[in-house]
Amino acid sequence: MVQDFYKEVLDSLTEGVYFVDLDRKVTYWNKAAERLSGYAAEEIMGKSCADNYLRHVDEDGNQLCLQGCPLAATMNDGEVREASVYMHHKFGHRVPVFVRASPMRDELGNIVGAVEVFVDNSKHLVILEEMEKLRKEVLTDKLTGIGNRRYAEISSDRLDASMKESGIPFGVVFADIDHFKKVNDLWGHHVGDMVIAMVARTLTASLRPLDVACRWGGEEFVVLIPNTTPEGLAIVAERLRMLVAQSWVEHEGQRVEVTASFGGAASGKGELAAAVIARADKQLYLSKEAGRNCIYINGKKLDQVGSE
Repeated sequence: MVQDFYKEVLDSLTEGVYFVDLDRKVTYWNKAAERLSGYAAEEIMGKSCADNYLRHVDEDGNQLCLQGCPLAATMNDGEVREASVYMHHKFGHRVPVFVRASPMRDELGNIVGAVEVFVDNSKHLVILEEMEKLRKEVLTDKLTGIGNRRYAEISSDRLDASMKESGIPFGVVFADIDHFKKVNDLWGHHVGDMVIAMVARTLTASLRPLDVACRWGGEEFVVLIPNTTPEGLAIVAERLRMLVAQSWVEHEGQRVEVTASFGGAASGKGELAAAVIARADKQLYLSKEAGRNCIYINGKKLDQVGSE
């Protein structure tokens, strides 16, 4: 009866909660964890938290289940740990979450496992609210749910206004899914659509509230980043590249993974969006010619952080 009461309380929370034993096997998975991750309790219970499920990664692309796992460290020394990470969702995209890992002890004080509480840590809620207000078909891409090319043009007009009024710099990043035709040829257009939607969600999940990601056309996306420097633009582009490369969709028991090529340009003094967009588009083609899954910004190739 008491256990049923506590389970009911945990299932009523808006935060995701799960318990693991010393082998990191999941022993409890609440309703909010199901909602936030897409995985039902019966899919997770008894499995290791690292078995191709949540696969937390940090902003540097480190797979925390393999190195730096907060749960494992907490069970080792008994210290409570907090971190902002990117969780793998069942549908393939990455979800930014804030996690808190705490040790679980028996009556003698021995550590017998750990509990992790996680909440949605999305940084783009403001732009999503604005998108809801502008929920007209002409501004929204039906497949991905993000802005379409027309919305990107409207957003670029705002960047121009800020540049003219206050001289606020901005950046533009183009992303194009690598070898997308092969995805369609091998898996079919339905899976190709799933991949496009997955990449769109992954891009938007890691942006600031005022950043805008839109589908430019086909398998190509544009990201508009206000108030940034070339250095800041490079950091954002590398994070986007890394997150796409570490995300996937599942189809008939198999993982469909893709990478994307990126091209970016930072605005010069008084430069308007049309010119910056044109320069960023040219950088994208440099990345394609350089072998894909890389980034060119303002004529320079960025060294990739980590390896895939």
